[in-house]
Amino acid sequence: MPIYEYVCKKCQTKFDHLARTMSASDGGDKVKCPECESTQTARALSVFAVGAEGSSKSESAPSCGRCGGAPGSCQA
Repeated sequence: MPIYEYVCKKCQTKFDHLARTMSASDGGDKVKCPECESTQTARALSVFAVGAEGSSKSESAPSCGRCGGAPGSCQA
């Protein structure tokens, strides 16, 4: 089941809503605001971040393009 982000047009509260189907959140049942219980809500643009797990390289430390070590460390 997808989770959608919503914003209330009446009180501007942002909240998440677990939808049973994608079509139910688009027009079937109106989603109520948990703060003021208004049904004047709209789906908000969702953003998410993707990162590499277990990455140990620091973004600020430069590395050699050939060996991956410190600059000037490889015997080229």
